[in-house]
Amino acid sequence: MSAALPEASPPLPSLFVRVFLPFALGYYLSYLMRTVNAVISPDLTRELGLGAADLGLLTSTYFFAFGLAQIPVGIALDRYGPRRVEGVLLLMTALGAALFALGETLPALATARGLIGLGVSACLMAGLKGFSQWFPRERLASMTGYIMSCGALGAVTASAPLEAALPFIGWRGAFWCVAALALVASALILFTLPEHPLPGGGGDLQDALRGVLEVMGARRFWSFVGQSAFFTGGFMALQGLWAVPWLMHVNGYTRAVAADHLFWLNLGMLAGQLSIGAWAGRLARHGVTPLRLMQAGLFCTMLVEALMIADLGPTRALWWALGLGSATGAQMYGVVAGLFPLHLTGRVTTSINLMAFVGAFAVQWGLGGLLDSLRAATGMGMDASLRIAFMILLGAQVLGFIPLARAGRYRPWQAS
Repeated sequence: MSAALPEASPPLPSLFVRVFLPFALGYYLSYLMRTVNAVISPDLTRELGLGAADLGLLTSTYFFAFGLAQIPVGIALDRYGPRRVEGVLLLMTALGAALFALGETLPALATARGLIGLGVSACLMAGLKGFSQWFPRERLASMTGYIMSCGALGAVTASAPLEAALPFIGWRGAFWCVAALALVASALILFTLPEHPLPGGGGDLQDALRGVLEVMGARRFWSFVGQSAFFTGGFMALQGLWAVPWLMHVNGYTRAVAADHLFWLNLGMLAGQLSIGAWAGRLARHGVTPLRLMQAGLFCTMLVEALMIADLGPTRALWWALGLGSATGAQMYGVVAGLFPLHLTGRVTTSINLMAFVGAFAVQWGLGGLLDSLRAATGMGMDASLRIAFMILLGAQVLGFIPLARAGRYRPWQAS
């Protein structure tokens, strides 16, 4: 199907300013909040006396709330449009960031982080829904790459730059800054984003839920679930928390050096997303479809992870390469959405994103519980426990890659 621009569509430069930039700022904040605990985790552990499982639970409440919101968000995006949905939810992000900055106990911080996760739950999906409305379909792979690069920029900010700023503003000051930026992003989306008719957005709740069941009952959807949970979700769990403990305990680095490695990981992801944005159209014309690009990139990430576990190769280069290869996984959203009718875009992308955040929650909390159990039951050190945990994650990724490797048999949806 070829998606046509609406009759009153503004010119592309205006669309970039009025549509892309507001969504990009929202997704920047979403990824910043997703990964910020990796750097501030030593401060949280010291201040609150947390164990590994407690820290994993605190951090993963973001993913839990985010995941719970995905199906309702998908229905709302298809019924009410991205402007209203994301504009309102970003106000919730600002509230959650302010409460986190004020929090003094583990329950208070966990509740605030869950509120942040709920508030940013539409950031990427609303952007993809808006792009499908305002940009032609052949530009969607590039637009996905560009908005994902803004998320990568948020992750970059949450690494070495945040580490450098913490002595001056503290982790509480960082969350006050996020609260202010969330208010700005909400205002931009509510007051600058153009309106757009919503094809297929009518009907009652039963119709909306029927669309969700249509998506989640399709075999082609489930071919991407393993990839979503263990590659996308697993990468978020590492990037958002467990990368720094690995670098500190397995490689023996200080927090500053670990944050520097996290910076290179996020630079690799940023480079990958920008490259996809710039080259996706040309690659597709030469037979390298988004699906093929994703398959190749994620296969390379497994090889890189194996080298990291075996302690082979320069660590900065390996973490950079991990970010670069993992960037290809974001093409999942456009690939899966292209297998379904356009009016289901919101429900398709949020359903597959739900699987990613279920995986992120399970991996992030599960790794913490596994680490505590291994150390308590065997007396194993943190470094050896982390190696075993990462090997289990890699095994899950191998299993998730098998159906992804066969997903090329599904053809993109065509209007009848």
